[in-house]
Amino acid sequence: MSATMATTSAYAGVGGGSNLVFTQDFYGTVVRVLSKGMKVSEDEEAFYLEVEAGENWHELIQFTLEHGIFGLENMALIPGTVGAAPIQNIGAYGVELCDVCNWVEYLDFASGDFVRISAAECQFAYRESIFKNKLRNLAVVTAVGFRLAKDWQPRLGYGPLQSFDPATISAREIFDRVCQVRNEKLPDPAVLGNAGSFFKNPIVSAACYVDLAQRFPTIVGYAQANTTVKLAAGWLIEQAGLKGFELGNAAVHDKQALVLVNRGGATGRDICRLALHVIAQVQGKFGVVLEAEPRIMGADGEGDLYV
Repeated sequence: MSATMATTSAYAGVGGGSNLVFTQDFYGTVVRVLSKGMKVSEDEEAFYLEVEAGENWHELIQFTLEHGIFGLENMALIPGTVGAAPIQNIGAYGVELCDVCNWVEYLDFASGDFVRISAAECQFAYRESIFKNKLRNLAVVTAVGFRLAKDWQPRLGYGPLQSFDPATISAREIFDRVCQVRNEKLPDPAVLGNAGSFFKNPIVSAACYVDLAQRFPTIVGYAQANTTVKLAAGWLIEQAGLKGFELGNAAVHDKQALVLVNRGGATGRDICRLALHVIAQVQGKFGVVLEAEPRIMGADGEGDLYV
């Protein structure tokens, strides 16, 4: 396997496939890890999980709640597998994979060895990791380790969770609320084709945010630790008048503007064409440039949005 992969010109690692947009037939090598298994250990401070890459992400969260292990509940119903989670540094409602990751194991294509690196070595950033950069096309994730503190603290800083009382809220209630909101706003890809949230929430300087807030008082933004501000891309798209906008058979979802949907018969290029239109409209109104969150795959591998 290592010799074959080392000489392949293009490679696509697929978990559940929910974060990929193919614009052409792909002629490289596709690797899908289906390994299953979970091990749990603990000490006085935390639970430690060792999870195979092929496990379903949402089912992992259900497992932890059933066993009194908390910390993943904000990321309920994110589609895909455990192995895909560190690649994109997935996150939702104020919690990201990097907050709970202990280590990641991957198969090195060149050597054929299994390598385990710490969370710090994964170079996690907002929807970024070493697997999308230095190790891109060179490795496939095979297992992920989690550290979940026993001194659980609820994360309630985002959207529908802000109304909860941190003194009384339970992890199960957070899980149920996240599932409710996602089911109400996000279409089931088995019913209406989509790749989940299509755009990253843009991060701007504090000065830029102050300027935008003066011009658009209802703008939604979340202060970050480094004094930057993360804007809600869905709000920007909706305020640009694009919620429900259709371009051929591709459309901006009418319940959540952050999601682009295939109404039937749209190609990957059609989706990209719509995405570029959304980016242009938002930039024209707010001066903010949106970036695609899904990985855009052409015939020879991953690339940028194009039509």
